[in-house]
Amino acid sequence: MTATDDASVPHLDVDPFALEFFADPFPTHERLREAGPVVYLDKWNVYGVARYAEVYAVLNDPATFCSSRGVGLSDFSKEKPWRPPSLILEADPPAHTRTRTVLSSVLSATVMKQLRGRFAAAAEACVDALLDKRRFDAIEDLAEAYPLSIFPDALGLKPEGREHLLPYASLVFNAFGPPNELRKQAIERSAPHQDYIAEQCQRDNLTPGGIGACIHAHVDSGAITATEAPLLVRSLLSAGLDTTVNGIGAAVYCLARFPDQFEKLRNDPTLARNAFEEAVRFESPVQTFFRTTTRDVELSGASIPEGEKVLMFLAAANRDPRRWEAPDSYDITRRTSGHVGYGSGIHMCVGQLVARLEGEVMMAALARRVAKIEMTGEPKRLFNNTLRGLERLPVEITPA
Repeated sequence: MTATDDASVPHLDVDPFALEFFADPFPTHERLREAGPVVYLDKWNVYGVARYAEVYAVLNDPATFCSSRGVGLSDFSKEKPWRPPSLILEADPPAHTRTRTVLSSVLSATVMKQLRGRFAAAAEACVDALLDKRRFDAIEDLAEAYPLSIFPDALGLKPEGREHLLPYASLVFNAFGPPNELRKQAIERSAPHQDYIAEQCQRDNLTPGGIGACIHAHVDSGAITATEAPLLVRSLLSAGLDTTVNGIGAAVYCLARFPDQFEKLRNDPTLARNAFEEAVRFESPVQTFFRTTTRDVELSGASIPEGEKVLMFLAAANRDPRRWEAPDSYDITRRTSGHVGYGSGIHMCVGQLVARLEGEVMMAALARRVAKIEMTGEPKRLFNNTLRGLERLPVEITPA
């Protein structure tokens, strides 16, 4: 059977990597969900799933829907990856299990507990400095500045060259897309960013006692090899920053747009973690990921042959009315558990604990110190093949 033989799979002429789609994806997400549990996108010759149940099923069946052939449109069994594949994101068990265990130990809940005081103090200092300015760009001065002020230090990076970190993360997520202009330009400009990252991930360049050095220490115990260690540090450089920057940006954007929700947060700062989680569900900083079928499979009545790319619309699943009540409203009291903003299953984002900690302490700092967040101009969207975020968000804050 060829990829398009199954009559039960509707064909759609949607390009989920077009700039007009990125500008306002929600009407198309609804169209994708309503067309059927599995659709076929003729533009890129891939299957798509946009409902929560099917996205969740694909994410939680790594034996059938593999990652080792690439989590972007490229199929690594047919073409050479643009960089050495990730040992976490682009790997399957048992190889994935071994490397994931190492990362889980260096980014454990215990480690997060040790970092919490430092991260919270930095969030409060960041908000205090912004209160002095009153008017600022919430992306550059808050969503980017705060994670960049603490995470590279925690990882053990040298101060020089950190300007490469965000462009590198943006490049990685653009590269998961199809061979469009965004991907082409990102890869063409990538050499200096890749060189910096490769160098910084080496053991000698990392501060002793930092998270990066802790990863390299696992070489001594034989858990990973000396070749694998820098690649695992590299995984954190994209996963630990982009999810956090776009998550915090999304949360501030939501609180500025929905002042009633910010008022709720101010009245009860213990909702800080949930305000951040709900923003991740509502805006979905990571919009899509691909998997490749390892065998012929039936999913919700649709037959998908072996070797086919399946595009998961995480953002559409996060607003699926079959799973969420009033999915298009931002509600910080919502029970958000189960959202797929960080994926699900064995490949859940490795940076999620860092993102959640930073997001929570920043929301708490805003709740305690700020009375009002108002937009003072039009936000400008950042276009990326995989990430949804803003390039600019002009705001004014009033002290509490």
